[in-house]
Amino acid sequence: MAERFDIVERALIKMLEDKKYATLRDILATMNPSDIAGIFACLEDKQIPLLFRLLPKELAAETFVEMETEAQELLIRGFSDNELKEILDELYADDAADLVEEMPANVVKRILKQADPEMRNTINQLLRYSENSAGSIMTTEYVSLRPNMTVEEAILRIRRQGVDKETIYTCYVTEGRVLVGLVTVKDLLLCSDDDTLIQDIMITNLIAISTSTDKEEAARMLSKYHFLALPVVDGENRMVGIVTFDDAMDVMEEEATEDMELMSAMTPSEKTYLRSTPLDLFRNRVPWLMLLMVSATFTGLIITAFEGALAAQVALTAFIPMLMGTGGNSGSQSSVTVIRALSLDELQLRDIGRVLWKELQTSILCGVALGVVCFVKILLVDRLLMGNSDITLMVDAVVCFALCVTVIIAKLVGCALPMAAKKLKMDPAVMASPFISTIVDALSLLVYFLFAKALLGV
Repeated sequence: MAERFDIVERALIKMLEDKKYATLRDILATMNPSDIAGIFACLEDKQIPLLFRLLPKELAAETFVEMETEAQELLIRGFSDNELKEILDELYADDAADLVEEMPANVVKRILKQADPEMRNTINQLLRYSENSAGSIMTTEYVSLRPNMTVEEAILRIRRQGVDKETIYTCYVTEGRVLVGLVTVKDLLLCSDDDTLIQDIMITNLIAISTSTDKEEAARMLSKYHFLALPVVDGENRMVGIVTFDDAMDVMEEEATEDMELMSAMTPSEKTYLRSTPLDLFRNRVPWLMLLMVSATFTGLIITAFEGALAAQVALTAFIPMLMGTGGNSGSQSSVTVIRALSLDELQLRDIGRVLWKELQTSILCGVALGVVCFVKILLVDRLLMGNSDITLMVDAVVCFALCVTVIIAKLVGCALPMAAKKLKMDPAVMASPFISTIVDALSLLVYFLFAKALLGV
């Protein structure tokens, strides 16, 4: 599918270069706004305004919402006041608020100047909410019904108001702006009596969120209950907006990307990879690399402290990379599992005892299995096959005992650190692979040399 779209994309760009505008306009009119926005990402700056002006007005507005921030800004700067107003008139309030939030001050001033008073007031209202709250991603455009309406009156109201609403399938029943129930279009269409009152068929057992609810929590609730939209109320249960599933998907994608970047020891970026300059990537990566580099000093100090042991038993040196690598991998397995469970609300802080006990049992099984296999491997491959006579049975035992204990420690550290981060109100993803590997490296070396000292007397 992706390969087929790439072929279409290249063909459309070639039409633009060959100035086959009529054919190009006809093809674009049949395409999805998200796919058209993908074409804009491949164009040079001078081509973007040209292609955008080929789109029909409504399709242009829908495509504009899906475009990258840089392309949006370029278009706005080139729009006449009338063109900008036409685009704004077609946008939903939450999309307009997102646009204002992303643009520089001089562009924002122009956007607000061209927006109608009602839109401007709604944008200002949405921007007052915290960036991570449900209020910041909600839309105020929903269908509101009254409980004393008949089914016939409700359907007529939907027909009149639905054109400007983001979703009409779920309608919210309010009384003096207070949310009292909801009814779906399916319920209305299947009702046998047009004179039935809304209050007789509406659902009153509602699930709603407040404007201050974390937007990740709102996204999880939409996923959990399979809603198309979730009502947002204020402290007095007055209806102020809805969070739709498409906004929730954007939040989940954004949070997943941020977690992946944090787990890879990078500062989350607001730009896509191709839009990021080498300097942007440098800024996001180098502070973490420096921190991890400095933290690795502890590993060097431990090796320095046991130089005598390494000098007495040079064979021990060959197994340090294997020991550190296995420890880091073991810790990463536990941390990724726990971080994912925390993000899905499968784990709570009160579960830390159960988590530690489960990981302890798992780590013992893994440690013993790896220790046995390692013992046989060192004996057969390193000693007999490669003929390394310095590797005695006691050296083999030191490596395998150290490996077993390292795996146990690594898995306990890997599950404990993310939960500790959660307790400290930090993102658990921060305590992922790089940090855990650095900590486990130091601990694995310490365990290794203590076994060597105890069993070999070095």
